[in-house]
Amino acid sequence: MSAALPSPPAATQAAGFDYSAPWWLPGGNLQSIWPALFARRTSGAPPSYRRERWTTPDGDFVDLDWSTAPAAEGAPLLVLFHGLEGSSRSHYAEAFAGYARERGVHYVVPHFRGCSGEINLGPRAYHSGDHQEVQWILTRLREAHRGPLVAVGISLGGNALLRWAGEAGHAAVGLADAVAAVCSPIDLAAGGAAIGRGFNRLVYTTMFLRSMRPKALLKLSQHPGLFDREALLAARDLYEFDNVFTAPLHGFRGSDDYYARASAKPHLPRIRLPALVLNARNDPFVPAGSLPGPGEVGDWVTLWQPAQGGHVGFPCGRWPSHVLCMPQAVGDWLLAAAGSAVSPDGPSSGPAASRRERA
Repeated sequence: MSAALPSPPAATQAAGFDYSAPWWLPGGNLQSIWPALFARRTSGAPPSYRRERWTTPDGDFVDLDWSTAPAAEGAPLLVLFHGLEGSSRSHYAEAFAGYARERGVHYVVPHFRGCSGEINLGPRAYHSGDHQEVQWILTRLREAHRGPLVAVGISLGGNALLRWAGEAGHAAVGLADAVAAVCSPIDLAAGGAAIGRGFNRLVYTTMFLRSMRPKALLKLSQHPGLFDREALLAARDLYEFDNVFTAPLHGFRGSDDYYARASAKPHLPRIRLPALVLNARNDPFVPAGSLPGPGEVGDWVTLWQPAQGGHVGFPCGRWPSHVLCMPQAVGDWLLAAAGSAVSPDGPSSGPAASRRERA
């Protein structure tokens, strides 16, 4: 491996995401909730998937959903790492599937453990800094795919993806050609504090715990004594849940240690492949004051911070709106950064492979 990579390509210096929300969806909460529930996700039929199960090195499993839309053998592969309690059927995942279908690229959603509809086997689940899982998944995908490979992470998945890119440094180029994080809480302590108060606590925290608590109890039934059941049932926000479940199951001393060590923000200057970090400044989960400025990232990182968009919302168009603008902007940036010319007829491969060879 050479001591240094070439200068960041011009694609990473692109202008920001020029986004404005529809006038009838004011504020970060509406721009988060409405798109997830009511906005159109694709320009055609909903995506169809083919499921593949991989056995993990520790004897567990992960499920990957592959789009069945046709793509040429050498076309790029777009990998999506979903957010907290997300899946291939999340609104953003289906929107990216539609984008991949229109661009003629391969598309896959690896599910974090326990998120594919079946509880995983081992005494662990997933967490915001799960960079080792990301590394293992990307390694297997890279071994099987000869064309350009780009990855996007949504919310939690984006923090884990950036955490991997920072941890891997120059070696990341051997596995991916470009990465992007959308609405990711890269300062987990700030995000945890924001989601734990007021309206956020009442609505979003309740929604997440309604899904996460039963999964944790199933995990306890698999592995008796894994954590304190009564403490988990008493948890009223994500900080308390993480302190009982997420942190100790994944090697952290508690929520504070987990948030400090898993956050991607301190690792952004170490990234050595094209990386896009997109955050709306009115995201209810991610305080604008916690977002990095240009001086806090390296030359390989591009920051898009539009004033509007909410949390993985970015609704566009007339009533009832659609969520196609963000995947198109992010997907086109990724393909351009990877050296693939973008057109509705499908991308053509560029210099991504040679860049990997130089790494």
